[in-house]
Amino acid sequence: MTSAVRMPAALGPVPEGFDRHAVEQFLYREARLADEGDYDAWEALWTDDALYWVPVSGEGGDPQGQMSVIYDNRARISTRLKQLRTGKRYAQAPPSNLRRLLSNIEYLGGRNNSEGSVDLEVGANFLAIESRSRGTHLWGGRTTYRLRRRGDDLILAYKKVVLVDNDQPLPTLGFLI
Repeated sequence: MTSAVRMPAALGPVPEGFDRHAVEQFLYREARLADEGDYDAWEALWTDDALYWVPVSGEGGDPQGQMSVIYDNRARISTRLKQLRTGKRYAQAPPSNLRRLLSNIEYLGGRNNSEGSVDLEVGANFLAIESRSRGTHLWGGRTTYRLRRRGDDLILAYKKVVLVDNDQPLPTLGFLI
């Protein structure tokens, strides 16, 4: 006997107008811009009401009541990038060489947003390879994105990165995941 796949109650059906190829290309571009340190272009991908969250220990509970590796609103994303651009962010001097691989991209459904429209929620597995003078580190996990239509373009309203080993002590994490 087969059972129906159940979606979380907060998610609705996949909203109309999101092309799978365009969504995947957006996710690949977002990863490449971060890997290559093109932070001006990476920052331009975000909405004004954006949230970027990397929880500690598991899927994370309430990010406003529990510790997080990163829990940034749009202003904090901008501040973090300004710090990186100064060249005085010693955790990234010299910057890491990075490459992210994305796989298992899934449309998870729609979620109402603050603009009165519906964002597309997408999940993807990732493996990030970080190479530094101290050695190579592999970062794996699952990312949840919320993408919003802005005219013909897609923009990023939310990014949650759940690291596979987020219950373990993390070495310096001076780059953006």
